[in-house]
Amino acid sequence: MSPKHPNLKKNNKTKSYTYGDEGGHDHDEHLEQTVAPRDTSGYQRTLLFSFLIITGYMLIEAIGGLLTGSLALLSDAGHMLSDAVALGATLMAFRIGEKAANHQKTFGYKRFEILVAGINGATLIIIALMIFYEAIKRLNSPPEIATQGMLIIATIGMLVNILVAWLMHRGSSNSGTHGHSHGADSNKSAEDKEPVNLNMQSAYLHVLSDLMGSVAAIIAALLMMGFGWVWADAAASVIVAILIIISGYRVVRDSVHILMEGTPVGVSLIEIEQRLLAHSQVQKVHDLHVWSITSGLNALSCHIVVDGDMSISEASLLIAELEQHLQELSIHHATIQVESLSHPQTKAHSEALVCNISERPIGTSGGHLGHNH
Repeated sequence: MSPKHPNLKKNNKTKSYTYGDEGGHDHDEHLEQTVAPRDTSGYQRTLLFSFLIITGYMLIEAIGGLLTGSLALLSDAGHMLSDAVALGATLMAFRIGEKAANHQKTFGYKRFEILVAGINGATLIIIALMIFYEAIKRLNSPPEIATQGMLIIATIGMLVNILVAWLMHRGSSNSGTHGHSHGADSNKSAEDKEPVNLNMQSAYLHVLSDLMGSVAAIIAALLMMGFGWVWADAAASVIVAILIIISGYRVVRDSVHILMEGTPVGVSLIEIEQRLLAHSQVQKVHDLHVWSITSGLNALSCHIVVDGDMSISEASLLIAELEQHLQELSIHHATIQVESLSHPQTKAHSEALVCNISERPIGTSGGHLGHNH
């Protein structure tokens, strides 16, 4: 049973419903609005400033590492290079993500950000393995290092990373809010629970790793100057590599979770089910799916069972009310199928909250994967 009349259109601002073209807007406009979780202009400004600072000092640190012979400086410069690439790619991802949804990309291009994050994470792991390899070689035959120059450059690098980390933290805290309006109260609640953007979080972790790498290089330089421990440079490089691997793993893990349509972190299916069942007109909930389109933009689809005498107009108003409740649970785009309790196909349906979409019904007509209609 489909709850929506073909000509029934919803007005997002008032939650009223109209027929035909009166008081409505076209579907493509509505689709574009539903996939705009927040204004990313603040993120983009922060990324641009951070990119320029990181890139500029990365060149200085790389030249300094070559002149002093310090692997710690070279490895930290390599990490800063990966950060610069990650920041540039993330900025590009935000720009591409602003493209409107179309008939080929119905959710828009926002998942491009997640693809970029996954590639960034994998690149970080590769760089870390290369640093490990070079560090082992240097432990076996330590080269001569200009420790004073290494100390000066690493100290400046630490200050640069502190500045960039502050910019990233400030930019994330002052980010824009979700742009799809479902009422003032819902927006307020959604803002209170707004999750951290995956790319911004990964970039911030990268910068913190750089900061720790600079500190490690300073400690290594002091140890070599004070005690003559030439192995300290390689040891500092290993520490930086470990930090890079941790950052890379976290980004890859979170990216894969989103690409695998995993339930968003902080979202509970049980809590969603209870919130839907709390409505007096909803008798059952099943076939519930919740996933992230990109960081901070969660989508939901489910079936709800209601009394068989409910009209299409009543079902539409019920869906509007449920959408408002779901906004409070950080669900920004919901597709709800309304079913009659008395319908024979509803009785044949599995009542499992989570369905197995790979199972195809046998011997039934009008069925599709995972559902028996």
